[in-house]
Amino acid sequence: MRTKQQKIIFTILIIYSALILYFMFLAFGRPGAAMSNHAYHYYIIPTSIPLKFPTMDDLAYFQLWLFNFGNLAGFIPFGILIPMLYRCKFSRFISLFFLSILVLETLQMLTFLGSFDLMDAIVNTIGAGIGFCAYKIGFRSKNSRRNLVVTGMAVVILSIGVIGFSELMNKAFAKVEGPVTALNELMDENLLSFEIEQEKIEPKINLYSSEDKTTKIFTYLLEGKDILLSLNYGIPDHVSDFEGEIIISVNGEEVDVYSVNRENRVGSSEFMLDEVYELKLSIKGNVKLWDVTYKEMKYWWN
Repeated sequence: MRTKQQKIIFTILIIYSALILYFMFLAFGRPGAAMSNHAYHYYIIPTSIPLKFPTMDDLAYFQLWLFNFGNLAGFIPFGILIPMLYRCKFSRFISLFFLSILVLETLQMLTFLGSFDLMDAIVNTIGAGIGFCAYKIGFRSKNSRRNLVVTGMAVVILSIGVIGFSELMNKAFAKVEGPVTALNELMDENLLSFEIEQEKIEPKINLYSSEDKTTKIFTYLLEGKDILLSLNYGIPDHVSDFEGEIIISVNGEEVDVYSVNRENRVGSSEFMLDEVYELKLSIKGNVKLWDVTYKEMKYWWN
């Protein structure tokens, strides 16, 4: 009787494993994308745990939320089925499972059928760990139906706990925006207004400009701050040459270049810059740069 039950469980494990491998290597148009992909993609530095409870804001990105949740829930059955077949300690099970997922992530990258994502491997392993713990909690009697019910309840409770803990960790280690700070007040004393595409522009904080082919460079020292930089740029209507360029450099290296011309005369941008000791704005031509501000990004305990 025991052997027959083990054969059924083993068959379920093989079928489920094949299904997971299909999703990892063949689903979501992976083979077609691999034909045009000739670069290895890997993410080895986790920035946050991609697990959270769904909110109204997630409705627009429900597919992404479901994918991240699937990375957890899809691997829970392994934590139940494997110990049903083979007796093993949690430490050995979880370490071997994590190594197996790392191998599969590496194969995804090498075959161009996906990327190597360390956080995905961690979440997959957490899912298997939830299944293992639920199995140990649930399978303590000879009543199979009772065992399944208790295991299912344990899976739900442990999953909620893990997702809740993930949200707390993400909030604890996420940087928050500080107040808006002007990069520099009143670069041009009068902050004269001008028109771009017949729309009146009235700078309120600062205004940077150059003339014709000359280049002006503005340098600021920010003491290694992590900042969210915001800026507006454009070429006024009254000039004769609609050409200009803005170069953003951090710690001596160019990080962004804005080429402004007749077809692309006005725009705005906001982006993160990490560990900024020296920020340099280089402005060439008739382009103007105005209301440049930043928000310092800090952890809540700073």
